[in-house]
Amino acid sequence: MKRVLNFIDGQFRPPCSGRYLPNVNPATGGVIGESAESGPEDVDAAVVAAARAFDSWRSTPAEERSRLLIRVADLIEENFDELAQLESEDSGKPIALARRIDVPRAIRNFRFFATAILHAETACHITDDRALNYTIRQPLGVAGLISPWNLPLYLLTWKIAPAIAAGNCCVAKPSELTPLTADKLAELTLEAGIPPGVVNIVHGPGGSAGRALTSHPKVPLISFTGGTKTGADVMARAGPLFKKVSLELGGKNPNIVFADADLEQAVATSIQSSFANQGEICLCGSRLFVEKTVYEEFVDRFLGATKKLRIGDPQDATTDVGALISEPHLRKVEGYVDLAREEGGTILVGGKRP
Repeated sequence: MKRVLNFIDGQFRPPCSGRYLPNVNPATGGVIGESAESGPEDVDAAVVAAARAFDSWRSTPAEERSRLLIRVADLIEENFDELAQLESEDSGKPIALARRIDVPRAIRNFRFFATAILHAETACHITDDRALNYTIRQPLGVAGLISPWNLPLYLLTWKIAPAIAAGNCCVAKPSELTPLTADKLAELTLEAGIPPGVVNIVHGPGGSAGRALTSHPKVPLISFTGGTKTGADVMARAGPLFKKVSLELGGKNPNIVFADADLEQAVATSIQSSFANQGEICLCGSRLFVEKTVYEEFVDRFLGATKKLRIGDPQDATTDVGALISEPHLRKVEGYVDLAREEGGTILVGGKRP
């Protein structure tokens, strides 16, 4: 079984606690490895390493930073199949989706920001002939990056790439449910030649490692993607320290279908937005509002398309819908189905384990 360690100052280290969390394959329920159960001491070590590397990294010419990020992108591409396999095993998503979306987007994230920094500009504006206003793009220090379990590699790279491209160093904490591609990414940054301390990855629960990171006094930047309740906790901890905070939280997104819509396209889009990645995306359409005059036809088409979705082994390339991330999450989803029944709703399709 794979044991995932923390990546701090260019080295893989065991957690200070000596404890590890089981890593469960959502599709089988089997334990496929374990990851570090980190806490404040591990986070502090990572922050110290990042702060120590900051002066040198911020002074590294943009051309060199760009070259290193492009090298990371190239290595992700070279390890495409392994990363797709790990992502599917770790999160329960269909491997076809990981190949089509997650890994390609990780590559593009690094390539985009690698080239964007070559074209950053400093602006100067004259105000009433008496003053000059300057807009200067400069790194601020150590960025704390917390990514979720639904798009582990996609969103982790979306945070790391811009942070280090701009000259910041980072301490990233992936979800404890999906540590595998983060661990592989750490290997690739090392192979690419990213200097020690520029990228640090600490594994562990949000309640210990995550809170230590968001409240650390030497971390002026926080980027968090996850649940709204946790986002409120992040803001409560970061606010009194006047940190710069980016929050991407959950949503209840409606698809709205009017009578003049192309119903074929509307159904296809609604199916994708409802069931892609098992519906585990903050942008997924969890509600449908359909104009009355086309309601019956739309529902018939929607149900027909839903019944054609192939639910199965995420490792099967023909699978459309894989496994939900965890047993507690499954119970939560089933709870919503039960609530719908209790409130008089009619289950038109599904509503139970396949």
